[in-house]
Amino acid sequence: MNYIEITILTTTEASEAVSFLLEDVGASGIAIEDPNDFILLNKNETAWDYVEPDLIEAMGKDVKVKGYFPETIYTDEIKSKIKQRVDSLTDFGLNKGKGEVNTRVVKEEDWANAWKKYFKPFKAGERIVVKPTWEEYEADDDDIIVQIDPGMAFGTGNHETTLMCIKLLEKYVKKGCRVYDVGCGSGILGITAAKLGAERVLCVDLDEVACKSAIENVRVNEEESKIVVKNSNLLDVASEKADLIVANIIADIIISFTPQAINFLKDDGIFISSGIILDRQDDVVNALKEHQFSILEISQMGEWCAIAAKRG
Repeated sequence: MNYIEITILTTTEASEAVSFLLEDVGASGIAIEDPNDFILLNKNETAWDYVEPDLIEAMGKDVKVKGYFPETIYTDEIKSKIKQRVDSLTDFGLNKGKGEVNTRVVKEEDWANAWKKYFKPFKAGERIVVKPTWEEYEADDDDIIVQIDPGMAFGTGNHETTLMCIKLLEKYVKKGCRVYDVGCGSGILGITAAKLGAERVLCVDLDEVACKSAIENVRVNEEESKIVVKNSNLLDVASEKADLIVANIIADIIISFTPQAINFLKDDGIFISSGIILDRQDDVVNALKEHQFSILEISQMGEWCAIAAKRG
């Protein structure tokens, strides 16, 4: 089957919002090519084992967010809707960049594998190393390896929002704790929590494709005894309170999710939220404080921030 690849030329700042709108209009897969990630990760002393020459050459240029639609369901109306929503990003204070929307037809095997050349093993935290399932990596004694094949789901781990979550998980996950990963994508954060010592992890995502990817990644990492993946809207399927909740989504959803988050946290439980553009940091902080969270720390990387807060 052929797919329609829609490529949007945008900025790092707007890339997550563009990804969300593509998913919202029915994209079967998303890929973000952000050459500026390499510059940012080096500034933050995150190790890359390998970088494609064409990615280096593209540094400082446009971010490409790509969405893939089965040819059988794609229409000109979808493209028009995408263009309108990209243009409206400025209404939310986001720099859309060029905002160009381009299309081409690709074969399924081409789009499913072409992006893999950019995904190489890298150190995402003090000890966590994210390794594609198809790559070899010689681990140091202290390395904790998280193997990921994101498939058509979000989450290779090299985006700033995910990196900040991983660093905060390294700090706040305690041995034997219960963790909820909300909007789990490929499952990378839930798997990281299990590798760090969490005893029980619930990964939830509204996207069935993401859940399938997460289930497979849990299996590859041999963490089935600790992790359960469920297709759910936020924590609608949860029944017990957790020691830690991590949600790498977007500011508006985090704000609306905050009341549910505090209800599903134990006393002194930790809520790590990310996917927050810097301009919305204060909005999220205010929402957390309104619901009796105390702010522990705020991390910033590039155009994004992550917030660690405690119940009580």
